[in-house]
Amino acid sequence: MNQKYPSVLLENAVNEFAKLPGIGRKTALRLILHLLRQDDLMVDNFSQALVTLKHGVKYCNVCHNICDDDVCPICLDKSRDASTICVVENIKEVMAIENTMQYKGLYHVLGGIISPIDGIGPADLEIESLIERIAKGGIKEVILALSTTMEGDTTNFYIYKKMSPYSDIKVSMIARGISIGDEIEYADEVTLGRSILNRTLFNESYKM
Repeated sequence: MNQKYPSVLLENAVNEFAKLPGIGRKTALRLILHLLRQDDLMVDNFSQALVTLKHGVKYCNVCHNICDDDVCPICLDKSRDASTICVVENIKEVMAIENTMQYKGLYHVLGGIISPIDGIGPADLEIESLIERIAKGGIKEVILALSTTMEGDTTNFYIYKKMSPYSDIKVSMIARGISIGDEIEYADEVTLGRSILNRTLFNESYKM
């Protein structure tokens, strides 16, 4: 049975909030009623932050990480090891790995992983730009730090094959201290940090 609302404005707001991942209509209603109880300044700041984020956020021209300028602070940091690139699915993995304080190289954010069932192919991801970075030279190691799922492994293998012309570059992957099927963002910092430090060569992890 459809929920009846005393206000069309309230119903419209619930409909929009319920489009967010993990937010059902009951949760959406609870959040909206909470906002309605706040003062105007708080709600105005909240809504303005969302609008500013949407229209002002940028993606790094180098690694595709979310940032405020054309190039992100990590790529600009001269103290980082520019010869190592850690390939991740999205910004959440960058944040998770940075929180371990175990990794000092650069990143490359794919923007997703290959998933035919969801209609996501290699052309939908930032794989070609990764190969372009590698082709410019100076890269000694590429770490594949994707989730240990079928889709993550498919993406790992695709990238590994695309890198075959660059046989002098070491291709490694995070140690399987991350359980099979786990998402990187949900791993605890100690386990994730050890997985980065104890990474293994890709061609030793998969018998090809």
